[in-house]
Amino acid sequence: MSRVVVVGGGLAGITAALDCAEAGEEVTLVEVRRRLGGAAYSFEREGLHMDNGQHVFLRCCTAYRGLLERLGSTALVSLQPRLEIPVLTPGRAPYRLQRSGLPAPAHLANALLRYPHLSIGERLGAARAALALGRLELSDPALDEQTFGAWLARRGQGPRAVAALWDLIALPTLNLPAAEASLGLAAFVFQQGLLSSAGAGDIGFHVGTLQQIIGDPALAALRQAGVEVRLGWRAERLERTEDGYRLEGRGGSGEESIDATAAVVALPHDRANGLLAPLMGPLPELESSPIINLHILYDRCVLHEPFAAGVGTPVQYLFDRSAAGGAPAGMQYLAISLSGAAAEMQESVPALRERYLAAMAELLPRARTATVECFLVTREHAATFRAAPGSAARRPPSGTRLPGLALAGTWTDTGWPATLESAVLSGARAARVVLGERATTEATPVAVGR
Repeated sequence: MSRVVVVGGGLAGITAALDCAEAGEEVTLVEVRRRLGGAAYSFEREGLHMDNGQHVFLRCCTAYRGLLERLGSTALVSLQPRLEIPVLTPGRAPYRLQRSGLPAPAHLANALLRYPHLSIGERLGAARAALALGRLELSDPALDEQTFGAWLARRGQGPRAVAALWDLIALPTLNLPAAEASLGLAAFVFQQGLLSSAGAGDIGFHVGTLQQIIGDPALAALRQAGVEVRLGWRAERLERTEDGYRLEGRGGSGEESIDATAAVVALPHDRANGLLAPLMGPLPELESSPIINLHILYDRCVLHEPFAAGVGTPVQYLFDRSAAGGAPAGMQYLAISLSGAAAEMQESVPALRERYLAAMAELLPRARTATVECFLVTREHAATFRAAPGSAARRPPSGTRLPGLALAGTWTDTGWPATLESAVLSGARAARVVLGERATTEATPVAVGR
């Protein structure tokens, strides 16, 4: 009998399994896909190696960076020495939004006061709003009852300031525009990522593919730690037994069951709910928010930046993935990341191609004469939970009322929005739940029933 069974092979499940194994537990991890990594995965199409999404991290994401070290993947990521975001606007010279070496919050003062997409009055107003945002008490539940956009409006931040500045951070971190996002989560992001210390918001990038950085090394690390990994294994039912839990499912040899004294369910919210509802009732409802990625292969280099943000354009963020993707010599593979993309999710590929290639031509002069060799769209319909007001109260903790059963995933109450950091934190917390209970309830049978 395994001591711990982990259901789900994303970042949360990988972390929980490694932590439990390193604590001396016998662990079995099951994953329905034929690979590890969960929502952070890669695939090959049209001869290119593509990631499903353009995941980045910050210097303050210490849990995720720690996992990369455990996996031996640090050589395949890069971290900015100082926060620097090239901001592109049609018809205007690029502007580099970068921090100085001053301590927080003064490290962003010069960048904000010189920001060309706002008037002088708007820049001063934005500075006052940023200071007020830094003074909010994150433990106040009232912050999760209002939108970030409404709070900004009360502090004189008009639509232009929100679109040109505040959404530049809100969209990629919260997967919602400020007008729809929870003030509580927005305040956390800005305080943790930009205001806690000067270097907290320095951006980290995945130089290789997600499969190279997470999926493949995670499989090797788990096996080295003694974890039994079963890929292509679909969990269908979880029930309590006298000794703990029985997980029933279907693997390569047909119907199978796994008995364990403790279980960590590290699945997406909807799949976790289907597995757990018969045991503990339905999970609190959480809506989802989509992300779309547009993958474009040009016959020449059109962008001389590793990544850039867009203002005054439908292009939110774009990344040069030529090296990681294996683009042919002389060509450039760019990926456009569209967060909070509910409207774009309804558009056809031809419509997206027409609109965004035109936007790229407006944004990048070299793209006007370039030939598009390939245009692909990847859609994540439920990429993250919807970080709207009220979502904080609906995120469950890692521990449950059932002994030996823990939850993991970005939708659990980590305090963070749905990020790589949140996933790793959730897995570590779930491991602490089951390990702590093992230490205090050793050899104590679990009563059968709800």
